[in-house]
Amino acid sequence: MTRGGSTYEGVIAPDTVESRPMPSRKVSILIGEKNGAASNTAVHELLECPVCMNIMYPPIHQCPNGHTLCSKCKSKVRSCPICRQELGNIRCLALERVAESLEVPCRYQIFGCQDIFPYQSRLRHEQSCGFRPYNCPYAGAECHVSGSIPSLIQHLKNHHQVDMHDGSTFNHRYVKTDPQDFENATWMLTLFNCFGYQFCLHFEAFNLGRAPVYMAFIRFMGEEHDARKFSYSLEVGANGRKLTWQGVPRSIRDSHKTVRDSMDGLIIHKNMALFFSGGNSRELKLKVAGRIWKV
Repeated sequence: MTRGGSTYEGVIAPDTVESRPMPSRKVSILIGEKNGAASNTAVHELLECPVCMNIMYPPIHQCPNGHTLCSKCKSKVRSCPICRQELGNIRCLALERVAESLEVPCRYQIFGCQDIFPYQSRLRHEQSCGFRPYNCPYAGAECHVSGSIPSLIQHLKNHHQVDMHDGSTFNHRYVKTDPQDFENATWMLTLFNCFGYQFCLHFEAFNLGRAPVYMAFIRFMGEEHDARKFSYSLEVGANGRKLTWQGVPRSIRDSHKTVRDSMDGLIIHKNMALFFSGGNSRELKLKVAGRIWKV
């Protein structure tokens, strides 16, 4: 399975999320409601950029008619997305001051985060929120999909046709008919379901400097603190010889490239791989055995 293929991007969100029409927004605050709930809701809605639908942070801009938008979106448009008036360089200072006194929910609330934060602290939390979407762990194509673990599992099965197996032990054979045609390639991603979690077994070929090598490693579909509860071993060999590796699965928060470049896995030089395949250079046949266990 060589690197390449079509690109695919998007965020897989829960089915309950609906698209919303672009509202007309001017600064106004409801008052007199119990505990100020309606007031907070109104201001929270005002803080949503009508273009990207994300919460706006200073500097907040507005058109001559009072419609607001975030600074990122302002740099991409020349006219107001609501009334089509030409945008100047008007700051909405009143909304910026009101926003500083607010508490707002995490943007990943739709994925399960129920925490509320002071307006200025929200961004810092979101950078490490445990409910933020995960990136697709498939490395064989340029895939930019992100989502929850259950949604990514379905995505891997349906879009990438990745195999999934139950159990904590495995024995896989990797075959290449022309090992001399060596190129950077991601050969396989296999999912394992065990201990109530999912693990990704990667196997690929690439050049380490000028030396062609094969590498196998496991990533954990979840957070790093949960990944540290497990260990795994990989073994490859033949003719009375073997190479073994024992490590801790890396969270898929770490990209495939990050894990590969850190050499955190079983590395087999090409000549050794051919030796394990029977000593000839006509066909590569590697049998990789492994096990995952709780620590």
